Amino acid sequence: MTARLNSAQPYALGLFRIVVGLLFACHGASSLFGVLGGADGSGGTVETGAWPNWYAAVIELVGGSLVLIGLGTRAAAFISSGAMAYAYFKVHQPNALWPMENRGEGAAMFCWAFFLLVFTGSGAFGLDRLFAKRSTATQKPATEHTPVAA
Repeated sequence: MTARLNSAQPYALGLFRIVVGLLFACHGASSLFGVLGGADGSGGTVETGAWPNWYAAVIELVGGSLVLIGLGTRAAAFISSGAMAYAYFKVHQPNALWPMENRGEGAAMFCWAFFLLVFTGSGAFGLDRLFAKRSTATQKPATEHTPVAA
């Protein structure tokens, strides 16, 4: 049973990455373009260039999209995790200590989910794996070498 679960791990991780990336990208699109209810739930958007909301929304949209497709997953997840840590400690935590009290559950969960992806990578179904396979296939085998002229 354990062997079967272990063999499914890359696929479960890939699905996890896709869902987290999609939700994060939707949050950014909502804030930037007013889709899915908008930044404030009424269809509104954040003002372009407004600190930190606009920059957070750009990180959410771009980082979430990259994580969703599994391209540059570790770097995108690292930046996204940091953005959510900033959001939690600067926006939510000053209002109350616990996430349930300060409405910071989303920021905390995204922060830790992305932090996990920094260390695990994209799992299955990601473009990172596709490009890694291509670059490995195009490299010469290590056993081949050019003889050195004496």
